[in-house]
Amino acid sequence: MNLYDKDNRFNIANLITFGNIAAGLIAIHFIVHGDYFTAIILAWIAGGLDIADGKVARKYNLSTEFGIQVDSFADFISFVVMPSFLLYYAITENTTGMTQIAVGMVFIFYIISGLRRLIEFNIGMEVGEAAKYFVGVPTPLGAILLWILYLVYAYGLIPNPYVIAVLVLVIAWSLNSKLKIRHP
Repeated sequence: MNLYDKDNRFNIANLITFGNIAAGLIAIHFIVHGDYFTAIILAWIAGGLDIADGKVARKYNLSTEFGIQVDSFADFISFVVMPSFLLYYAITENTTGMTQIAVGMVFIFYIISGLRRLIEFNIGMEVGEAAKYFVGVPTPLGAILLWILYLVYAYGLIPNPYVIAVLVLVIAWSLNSKLKIRHP
């Protein structure tokens, strides 16, 4: 098995992406069990792997349609679902009933917005190309914004889950907006 073969579904770039997926899924496990610190460490590992897979794919000419699709699945898990779980669990752990339902609906909207953003990005993506600007906030940046909201909530700067939920709605909107964000 050649790790530098473009046709190998388990080439080095895709293995790095699979590592991103694993980090996101393991982070969700820790979130559900209340260990937010470990989950955040895994989230940053997933972010590093997301950067690395693209660089490796470009350097070794491993960019394929399969790689683009698996990268979006990784982004969905690690930068849409996982940070949503983190923030949702954090801001609702001391609430009940209607607050959990209302805030939960906001996070379902965020997750659907993130999925839509990734699908739209894939539809317009050419294999091996990287755009100079993203249109709309990319999901990794959306995840960072959710992590910032987690810190703002955890440190008591905004202790109200409804205010955090409104800010999440703004971020969800920005994922599919016409904002131009420079590609790193």
